[in-house]
Amino acid sequence: MNTAIAPLHLLQPSSLTAALRMLRDEGPLTPLAGCTDVYVGLNFGTLKDNRFIDISALDALRGIAIQGGVLRLGALTTYRDIIESRVVNRLVPMLVSASREIGAVQIQNRGTIGGNIANGSPAGDTLPVLLAADALVELHSCDWVRKVPLRQFFTGYRSSVLRRDELIAAIEIPKVDGAQFFRKVGTRAAQSISKVGIAGVRGTDVRIAYGSVAPTVVRVPKTEAALAGGAGLAEAQEILQTEIAPIDDVRSTAAYRRRVAANLLAEFWTSTR
Repeated sequence: MNTAIAPLHLLQPSSLTAALRMLRDEGPLTPLAGCTDVYVGLNFGTLKDNRFIDISALDALRGIAIQGGVLRLGALTTYRDIIESRVVNRLVPMLVSASREIGAVQIQNRGTIGGNIANGSPAGDTLPVLLAADALVELHSCDWVRKVPLRQFFTGYRSSVLRRDELIAAIEIPKVDGAQFFRKVGTRAAQSISKVGIAGVRGTDVRIAYGSVAPTVVRVPKTEAALAGGAGLAEAQEILQTEIAPIDDVRSTAAYRRRVAANLLAEFWTSTR
């Protein structure tokens, strides 16, 4: 078992190009940025990795901008950057709401959106928002750049299509039309891991994404289609139960999560009427 004093190796590239070469030639390496999850694993001795690459100083992975009508967030964008961005507040207010729910101020100052994606936890607070917003994940390697829709990025619990020689470089969010909604239910009002999270968009179409109700964050297309087609809320809530697969764990029970998921669906639908 690794512990905080087990032998650790750290590489510190000076550029994105150098980082990608290190990943290709000296891997496997685990990228470090905000370290809000990695340090927890090191502290408890649960992290298996012992070779790391520090990407926190790579300015090529920073920045918030509009490019061709698309909102682009560098992977090293922190939750504080999101909260304070006028552009994000105007275009994707549900992402700001999610960022405000993440940890304390210290975590918001250090944690990055790229790290939230790479970590792959179904309880990641920004992930339902990005999924409901039809976000793309931009991946870089020495040999290519590819963009993967977030709905195709995760392959299972904390696993994804991200290759060992790739870095998450940016997240792209197309224009979001319609009323936006985010809600997280945890043990307490702040600094808690999500028991159930939901993000939704209600406009020309209906998009709904949940966290903590399946091995990955999930869209619920049958529920979306039912609501878009004029089905009643009760019917949509019944359909929802067929599209989620919550579990019992130390934070909650599957039965509780199912009930809360249905209640959150009602809150989304009534508040965006």
